[in-house]
Amino acid sequence: MSKYYNPHRTRNLYDPKSSEPFKLSRSRIEQFLNCAKCFYLDRRLGVARPSGFPFNLNTAVDTLLKKEFDIHRAKNKAHPMMKEYGLDLIPFQHEMMDEWRENFKGVQYHHKPTNFIITGAVDDIWSDAKEMLYVVDYKATSKDKEIKALDEDWQGGYKRQMEIYQWLLRKNKFKVSDTGYFVYCNGRTDLEAFDGKLEFDINIIPYKGSDKWINKTLKDVYTCLQSNKIPKTGEDCEYCMYREAVESVM
Repeated sequence: MSKYYNPHRTRNLYDPKSSEPFKLSRSRIEQFLNCAKCFYLDRRLGVARPSGFPFNLNTAVDTLLKKEFDIHRAKNKAHPMMKEYGLDLIPFQHEMMDEWRENFKGVQYHHKPTNFIITGAVDDIWSDAKEMLYVVDYKATSKDKEIKALDEDWQGGYKRQMEIYQWLLRKNKFKVSDTGYFVYCNGRTDLEAFDGKLEFDINIIPYKGSDKWINKTLKDVYTCLQSNKIPKTGEDCEYCMYREAVESVM
């Protein structure tokens, strides 16, 4: 058995009889929306999906962007990219910024109707002169065409991700704009040579979010976890399809 993947764990499971708050990350909420069965097997029964390979290049881009914007955050000045896009904003300074970015911590809120502690680790937050906050998410990919909009079906998860961050900050008593920004880095493949470096075209893509779906979704998650019945297979869930295919030939 791999030391990196335990297919059956006994920790961090939801207990319907417990009065202790249950921590629920933004990514687990997205998993529920994609496939309630996989979510239930993971959070209630302790059988998680196999973990994918880490996107180390994406992580490297995130890390470098954070360092770059932090230089301007320390100076309380706008990044040149903000000026290029006509954004009268600066990187937001706050004593909790490092924790808000940290996985397994992030921005947190205790949702009392479900007794969930909702968490989400932001990439960045910008602010204007009126202390209105703007959630920022970094994305890295390599596509042939220039990325100027989030108009693909699979990018719906990106939008929900930003909306949860906006909701979490509002629940922590901050003024948060409906408009957030994706800093989208697209790796170039049209250059003559690699020369030991990867170059990116970078676009800032605005997105107007709505968090109206979140409360209902949390109630649905709560109902799912309270039940002793495993949900139906998620539509187009490749993990469920694989399990069913294996069972059919056993």
